[in-house]
Amino acid sequence: MMLPVLITRPGARGAVLANALEQRGFAVEPLTVMQLEALPEDPALRSLWLDMDQYPKVIVVSPFAAECLSAALDRYWPQLPIGIDYYTVGNATAQVLHATLGVRVHVPTNGSDDTSEALLALPSLQRVDQQNVLIVAGEGGRTLLADTLSARGANVTRASVYRRVYAPPDTSGKKRLTQGNYQALIVTSGEQLQHLAKWCDQAALNQPLIVSSRRLATLAETLGFRAPTVASGATPAALTAALAQACNPPGTDVDQGT
Repeated sequence: MMLPVLITRPGARGAVLANALEQRGFAVEPLTVMQLEALPEDPALRSLWLDMDQYPKVIVVSPFAAECLSAALDRYWPQLPIGIDYYTVGNATAQVLHATLGVRVHVPTNGSDDTSEALLALPSLQRVDQQNVLIVAGEGGRTLLADTLSARGANVTRASVYRRVYAPPDTSGKKRLTQGNYQALIVTSGEQLQHLAKWCDQAALNQPLIVSSRRLATLAETLGFRAPTVASGATPAALTAALAQACNPPGTDVDQGT
C-alpha cells in the first residue's frame, strides 16, 4: 500500500494542493490541525474599514485575509474606494482579490516566490516615506512587512482579521507522526511546523519534509528535522516539484547502475 503524503494546508487551498499532488500520482492525507476563524468586528476595525480611502497601499497576506477584506468592503463601500494599490504575497491571494473585488494586484516579480521578502523587493514599495500602508493579516505571524515598511518611512497600520486555531492531530495523524508512517510531510507555516513537532518522534524527524522557504528549513533543523527540502515557493506547483525531488514519484524506478 502506498504511504500517503501528509499536508497541513487547510480549506480550499489544501484541496488544490492535494489535487496537484494526486495528479502526480501521490496519495494524500490531510492533517487537520489548524482552522481559520474570522475575528469579530470591533469599533476600531469598523472605523478602519470606513477610512479605507486613506490608505493608498493595501497589503493582503493570505487568501483568507483577502476574503475578510472583501466582505468588509462589501459591507461599507457600495463602490470601491479609488486610488488604492493592492499588494499580495502570493498569486493565490491575488486571485481571491481579483475574483471578489475585480481589482488589479501587485505580486512579487518571481511568481513562484511567495514570500514577504520578494514582495518588499518590488520597486513601488521602496519609496513609501509618509505614505499610509494597511496590512491585512491574521493574528500573530511575522512582522517583517510592517517593520521594513516602517523603516522606509511608511505609516503602517495592521488589521488583524482572523485567528489560527490549533488542535492536536486526530488518532490516525498522531500515529503516523509518532511512527513516521508516511512518505513525506509538507508544511508552509512556521507555527504549524512548531505545533506538529510536538508529536514527531525520531522516525518522523528522519522522514522527508517539504517546506516553502529557507527560513522554514532553518526552523525545521532547529526542531530536529533532518535535511528538509526547500521548495521554490508555497504554490502547489512549487511544492509538488520539491516533493518529486525528495521522493521518487510513484511508478518510477531508481537506476542503481546494475
